[in-house]
Amino acid sequence: MKTLGLIGGTTWLSTVEYYRVINREINKRLGGASSAKILLYSLNLEEFKPPPDPDEWKVAKPLIDIARRLEKAGAECLLICANTPHMFADELQNEICIPLIHIADVTASEIRKQNIDKIGLLGTKVTMEQPFYSEHLSRAGVTTLVPDPDERNFMNETIFNELGKDVFKPETKKKYLDIIDKLTKQGAEGIVFGCTEIPLLLKQSDCSVPVFDTATIHAMAAVEFALSD
Repeated sequence: MKTLGLIGGTTWLSTVEYYRVINREINKRLGGASSAKILLYSLNLEEFKPPPDPDEWKVAKPLIDIARRLEKAGAECLLICANTPHMFADELQNEICIPLIHIADVTASEIRKQNIDKIGLLGTKVTMEQPFYSEHLSRAGVTTLVPDPDERNFMNETIFNELGKDVFKPETKKKYLDIIDKLTKQGAEGIVFGCTEIPLLLKQSDCSVPVFDTATIHAMAAVEFALSD
């Protein structure tokens, strides 16, 4: 079994889900007392939160330092356990010798398996507004729709001040569902939960179109890597 390197803490809530999904699936496949070989670096999110201007988000160097430490410690691949820091994924990959499993790439593969061409993307403002995520989806032939500016502001605020703090309000859930309904009326055939905390608020059963839980998709891709020859 290969050793996985995880950069977590963004937030700790979704990092717990990564750890749970990976280990549960490893045990399901291998049986007995089997669990995953994981090196986890859990960072302090307060030091890594994106500022209002993404151009001022200077976290590439510390993320590269963490990635190098995990590689040196014996990790055979790298996962960033959040969508937004993938803004710097290409920079990280250029600085390490082990593969980085990109969350948008594995999500795009799952979208294409369902023959979906157009999705609605939910997440932080950085994920929804910067090109790094939609470009990876576009390479797989997937067109991206995002909520309007006020809705993007609302989602960003609630992700950092509610979901990331283990707070899940019924009124927030309703607003997210209203946003999803609006995107589907605009032509979205599926919805990407492009923030790894959103699946803690919403489930497939809440939505009328396919949803793509990026945390689970990413974690399962890590399992495939860990068990590959």
